[in-house]
Amino acid sequence: MQSRIASHDARSSEVFDVKAEKMLFVCTGNVDRSRTAQDLLSGKDAFEVRSAGTWEWAVRRISKEDIDWADRIFAMEAFHKEAMLRLSPGSGDKITVLDIPNMFQRGDPGLVELLKQRLSKHGIVV
Repeated sequence: MQSRIASHDARSSEVFDVKAEKMLFVCTGNVDRSRTAQDLLSGKDAFEVRSAGTWEWAVRRISKEDIDWADRIFAMEAFHKEAMLRLSPGSGDKITVLDIPNMFQRGDPGLVELLKQRLSKHGIVV
């Protein structure tokens, strides 16, 4: 996905294509945390967003293809990162652990606020 961005340079009215950053959010079951994160960024031109879970019975289970697809991956907990490294050992540089515990339901205002705070530390303002 690409976005059309108008230049803000007064000397130019040039329009250029900007590649949307591919973001993947991962939790255990792909029910609450990762889906809430996906909901936060979905529809924003700067991002293509997916979510997945590491659990065998996750709504959408993580795959090596998901990991390869993503530019940046946000794992909710360290063991999610470990699971992804087993699927794709060379992907560690693009995985960030947000340290968000499994105590929230999808869309919970506390979860939304925590996601916004943690993502802002990585240059993502929602």
